[in-house]
Amino acid sequence: MNIKAKVGHRIKQVRAELGLTQEALANKADLDRTYVTDVENGRRNISIVNLEKLIHALNISISDFFNSSTFLDL
Repeated sequence: MNIKAKVGHRIKQVRAELGLTQEALANKADLDRTYVTDVENGRRNISIVNLEKLIHALNISISDFFNSSTFLDL
C-alpha cells in the first residue's frame, strides 16, 4: 500500500469511527466532498495543509493520526 492509500485509509477509518459521512467531514474541513472521496481512495496527493484541515476536522491530533498500525511499515 502506498502512502496516499495509507493516509486515505486512516482518514476513512477515523471518519467511520466518528460516524461522519464524507460530506460532513468535507464541510467541517472546508473541502469539497469529491476531494475527500479521492483522498480516501488514494487517488489524490494530499497537501499537508489539507491533511491538517482533515485531521483537525476529525478532532484527532496529528501524532494520534499517524500513531496507527496503518503506518507501521513506513
